[in-house]
Amino acid sequence: MVEHVLLERSGILPGFPTNTLQLVQVIRSGIPASSVDSVCSVLHLSQSELASLLDIPLRTLSRRKREGALNSEESAKIIRLARVIERAGEVFESRDLAIDWLKSKNAALSGLTPLSLMDTDVGTESVLDMLGRIEHGVFA
Repeated sequence: MVEHVLLERSGILPGFPTNTLQLVQVIRSGIPASSVDSVCSVLHLSQSELASLLDIPLRTLSRRKREGALNSEESAKIIRLARVIERAGEVFESRDLAIDWLKSKNAALSGLTPLSLMDTDVGTESVLDMLGRIEHGVFA
């Protein structure tokens, strides 16, 4: 699985599962709430910005940090975002360039930033599709 590096090295998900079914179980069980800080650090975002980006109330994230784990829905959103960051890093061959691209307005997305689409599965798939087109030299 591609997202190993970001999820493990950034502390988003220590001891990453070795296959997709294990990842599903980890998401269902809830990932550590410390993953919120890890994602914020990687993206250079505040917790408030991340909460807005993923459509998770800030108070909920704060409560989850006290509880120690995210619920399955919140865990899935963090993992989904981490997978996109990792994929963008592969395409641009640099995490910094990838993050700049994810945060930049894009004409192919009607002037939206790729990160602004991370609150839905469909938006995320659009961003991953665009990354695939960029990787293969197709206008995006």
